[in-house]
Formats: sequence, C-alpha cells, structure tokens
Amino acid sequence: MTKLLPRLAAPAAPTPPAADRRARRVRVHDRDIEDPYFWLKDAGYPKVEDPDILDYLSRENAYYESVMGPERALTDRLFSEIKGRIKSDDESVPWREGPFEYRWAFTAGAQYRSWYRRPVVTGGSWTLILDEPALAAGHDFFRVGGVWPSPCGRFLAYTVDTSGGERFTVHIMDLESGEVTDSSVGNVSSEIVWSLDGTSFITVALTEEWRPYRVEAHALDTSGRAMPALLLYREEDESFFVHIDASSSRDWLMVRAADHETSEVHLIPLDRLDVNPVCVAARQTGHDYTLDHGLPAEDGAGIDFVVRSNRICENFALYRLPSPALGKGVEHWRCLRTGDNRRYIRGHQLFKSWLVVEERVDGLDQLIVWPHAGTPEPIPFDEAAYEVSLDNNPEYDQPFVRIAYSSLITPPSVYDFSPLDGRLALRKEQEIPSGYDKTRYRSERLMVTARDGTPVPVSLVYRDDWRKGAAAPLHLYGYGAYGMGMSPAFSASRLSLLDRGFAYAIAHVRGGDELGYGWYKAGKRDRRQNTFNDFVDVARYLEGNGYAAPGGISISGGSAGGELMGAAVNQAPDLFRAAVLHVPFVDVLNTMLDADLPLTPIEWPEWGNPAASVGEYETIRAYCPYTNITAQDYPPMMVTGGLNDPRVTYWEPAKWTARLRHVKTDNHLLIMKINMGAGHAGKSGRYERLFETAEEYTFLLMAFGAAGETV
Repeated sequence: MTKLLPRLAAPAAPTPPAADRRARRVRVHDRDIEDPYFWLKDAGYPKVEDPDILDYLSRENAYYESVMGPERALTDRLFSEIKGRIKSDDESVPWREGPFEYRWAFTAGAQYRSWYRRPVVTGGSWTLILDEPALAAGHDFFRVGGVWPSPCGRFLAYTVDTSGGERFTVHIMDLESGEVTDSSVGNVSSEIVWSLDGTSFITVALTEEWRPYRVEAHALDTSGRAMPALLLYREEDESFFVHIDASSSRDWLMVRAADHETSEVHLIPLDRLDVNPVCVAARQTGHDYTLDHGLPAEDGAGIDFVVRSNRICENFALYRLPSPALGKGVEHWRCLRTGDNRRYIRGHQLFKSWLVVEERVDGLDQLIVWPHAGTPEPIPFDEAAYEVSLDNNPEYDQPFVRIAYSSLITPPSVYDFSPLDGRLALRKEQEIPSGYDKTRYRSERLMVTARDGTPVPVSLVYRDDWRKGAAAPLHLYGYGAYGMGMSPAFSASRLSLLDRGFAYAIAHVRGGDELGYGWYKAGKRDRRQNTFNDFVDVARYLEGNGYAAPGGISISGGSAGGELMGAAVNQAPDLFRAAVLHVPFVDVLNTMLDADLPLTPIEWPEWGNPAASVGEYETIRAYCPYTNITAQDYPPMMVTGGLNDPRVTYWEPAKWTARLRHVKTDNHLLIMKINMGAGHAGKSGRYERLFETAEEYTFLLMAFGAAGETV
C-alpha cells in the first residue's frame, strides 16, 4: 500500500447534507469570532426541539445510513465475529457485602445484567434481586449507574438513567418483600452511600446545568418510604463537582468537592449524619488529595486515616492522619510513602490488616500490599507490560485482595491475592467462546522521540504473522487528557482488525498520566500543543520505521481524544488514511467561553479560561480543532455524537462536520452519526455497543480499500 492509493471518496450520490450558514460574530479581547454554525446549539438546551436542528441531524443520519448501508453485509460479519467473542451468559465472580454474597449475570442473549444474592452463612441457591432486562423494556436507552445493598441487606438502592443524559433516579427496593418502595429521588448523580444502620441513603443532587452540588440524606420509615431530605453539604463554587463515597472502615461519609487540579474533602460520621461536616484540609489551588479510613493507630487505641496528596510531591505521597488530628491542619500529617520521578502513587485502599497502594513505576502498573505490621511488597506478574488495578473489595475485613488484570494479549482477568501466603488465585479470565490463542499475538513497547526531544511511550500489538516493513495497515489510538492514562489493555473486538493484518498502536501522549503527574501537566493548558505534536510525531515514526505503509495509518479517539484527532488532521492531514472521531470535543474555544454550559467552569483548570485571559484565549485559539479548519484536503472521517450527551454536547460534532464539509477541498468521505436517544457512551445495550464497533471497523476497512476484507 502506498501514498498513491486514492483515499476513500464520497459516493456520487446521494449528495452530503449542507448545513445553513447563519452569520454570527462576537468580540472577545478585541478579537472577532465568527461562527456561522452557532445556530446548531439549541437555545433551549438541554432540551433539543428546534426543527431546523433536528432536520439537519436527521439528514446527516440519513446520509450516514445511505453510505454505510451497502456495506451492511460486512458490518454484520464483523458484528457476528465480535459478538462471538462475548460469552452470552457471562457472569461475575461473587463478592461478599455484609451477610450476603452477590453476583451479576447475563441470561443468554440478554442486553442487560440480572443481579442475585444468597446468604453467606447458609449458602444455597441464588435469589434474583434486580432484573435489568425487565426494567429496560420499553426504553431506547437504559443504564444502571450502580447497585448498593444496605448494610443489613434489607434494602437495595439502584440508580437508573433512561436518556443517556446522566441524570439518574434512585430507587429503593425492599428485598424482604421484593417491592420497589415509594421513595425514588430524581435528578441525582449515580452515586449512593448508606448510613451505618441502613436506615438512610445519601445522594448528590444535580443543578439544572448538570453539576453535582448538594449532598442529602433520605431517611426511610418502617415501611421503606423516604422521609424529607436532610441537607448534609452544598457546594457553591460552580467550578467544583461533588462526589461521595464511604470509607473502607464504613465509619465515614467522604464528600469530595473538586475540579481537575484542586480538591477539598469533608467527613461526616455514617452513624451520626446530623453533625456538621469536618473539613480535612481547606482547598488550595493545585492541592489534590483523597483519603481512606481504616489504619490502626500507632498506640493501638483507635483508627487513623491515610491521605494521598500532592502538596509536597508532584507524584503524590501517602500520609498517616491520626483521627484526633482530623481537621487540625496538614502539619499533623506524617509521611508514610512518597512518589518520585519514577514512582507515581495513583490510589490506595485500606483493609483491616493491610494497605494496598496503586502505583505506576516507569510507566508500568504496580500493586503494593503493605501489611500494617510489615513491609510493602509488590504483587509480581509475569508479563512485561500489563494493566492491573484494585477490583471490587467492599469488605474491610477479608483474607484476600481482589484485583483486575489485563494486557494487550491477555483477556481481562480477576485474581484474589492472599497477603498471608503470597498466593495469586485466578478467579476468572474473560472467555472467548469463538476461540482465542494468545500465543498467536505479540506486543511491543516502543519509545518515540517527539520533536522537542521528549521520549513518548507507544504500545503495539499484532498477530504473529505480521511483519515489520511489509506495508501493512496500522491503527493508532490516542487520548491524552485529564491525567487519564491509556493502559495496555486487552480488547476482544480489536482482534477483528489484527486478524485482518492490522497492527494496533496506542500513543501514550502527554496529557495522560502514564509517566506520572508531570506527564499530565506537560499536556494541559499552555502546554496542550505537546499532546497533538506527540501524536503526529508517533505516527510519523511508525510510518517511517516500517510499522505502517506510507499513508497507511488510520486513527481514532473519543471525547478529549476526539479533540486530539481533530488537531492531528488539521496539522498533518496527508499522514492519515482515515480518522474516527467519537463524541469529539472539537469546539474548545467557544465551549470554554460559555460559562453557562455544565462542564465549562470545572474545565478551566484543564484548558484555561479564554474569557478571563488574553494569553489563554490565544493558546486555545491556536489549536482549537473547529476554529482551525482550513481549506485543505482532509482524510476520510467518521464522526459520532449523542443528542443527550452532557459532557460533549451534540453540536460539537455537528458543527465540526458542517464546517468541514464547507471548507475542505477534497471529495473524501465524511459521515456523521448522532445517536438521537443516547449520551456520551453511545448506546446502552451490550450488543448495541458492539454493533457500533462493527460499524467503525467497516468504515476503516472501506478506507483501506478492504471492504472485501483482504488487506
């Protein structure tokens, strides 16, 4: 495959939709911003009822179907392959919470889970407690945000979203009677915490703009009906979102208010919800911290906290916070373990007999088990590169640590590690019903030097018959934002590309945290351009060193990764065979200027505030993908979005597509699909999501001239 191979052209018919251009000019910092597609943002948002907007989105969807329809046989084959790798009656490893053991399972062919439990003491058969398929009936979109049994096991709280807008309703089921009580609470986040005695459940209410801000306790009467709510905490700063959790000891409600770089935690005893919250450490710009409770006090007379904080060390440190010193200042914190240039402390959880620390050393995940009366030791793993993290561990006093493990060639696995004897017991490895032989696949880790001399990690996977220098296609994925590193994890769907001759690469660009918190900071705000340059430089290296044919790289990314794709095709449009932009955050400048949008104030620490700073305006203006669309040839593109998406609003992909159609100088295929009944994560059923992946892979094969499947 060479650059001379024409890129995928749009069909002669039908004609792609053309959105109206309606003059709009605003002036910021004595600079004009012209946006002829501003009208695609419905003035009544979050309701979208403007007939012109709906008509344009409908025409784009119809065009998408007309282009993809003739390739439906290929999409169906891909879907059948991908679906065949998913166990139809998959189920979880059981876990204990209080007096019961719980598990979820799919009945054969079901889109959604069913939830079961049985008593720990007597065991016996499993009892169905929540039937998601029945609850989902009649809904185009359905998602359970979480399931929380009360401590004694009488009640079950679960949150449901039926639009994709991530405004959940919590329902309470009386598990003794099997009836859903008359105590639902709407417009809340997906998080629930129970009081210690199980008579109250705690929620976080959302503002009209979708900001979680108000923590409330809802007491249940003897019949299970919710009483009037008790306000526990209210966050007034519009740039801070509120999240709740229970400490591992189950003694404390932890209320965390935070933006992307600063946090503040308030604690309330779970057995006394009527007392005033205690602030652990008052917010200071740039100080990010979390904590857990359950560390035996040094004098044996109580239980202390462990705080993870970056106040001294950029890559975080762990501190003991004695309970008597709670709220009395950080000078009472005593350092237990510190990060450094190689070690990045990412999280921790306390158990009755040990502390488990999630770290990344030289970019490689580590789990450190630290007995309270011993020394910290890493859990050993055999593979050179992998992803490992704490899994579901709801019990404070248990004889094992449950962990989740995966690599580019190893399917997701669940292990129980016993700190007492060092045994690592495999409880489950994802089954591939259609068959999978991991010895037929290889992975590599490369270091690519970016244009400023910085080494950038790249993870690569391919089948054992793939050969470097053989002009094979390569798909490159990237994200690079919010300090969310992309680990080298397994994907069963990806096998459909590898088995057709593709190599698959992940560019661990700056903006993620693969190499520590500094790696994140090196790709945000005024250093954001590093992220885009890293990605383009990785692609050029892969092409120039035989990992891909010239012009043989397709790319994809979603959300902030979609922003990365937009910036990459603006910077180097000739480099890529095709690009897929999922729910892309491409209109950065206009979004960051609009303080009325739900995510804008909280996003300013990440991107900058262009309304308040001329410098930050110019920085964003220089890279904003939508603003920098120019009259040049672009690669073929597939763009997706969700009408109900509160994170990346539907008009961002719509405006990107409309402007690109008007400005670009090529006839390459550009298609956009807006899910009219879904949000940021796309469709909700497990098979519906797989079909969307099959559509993406169909587009990629079309772009490589391989719709006949021979690459």
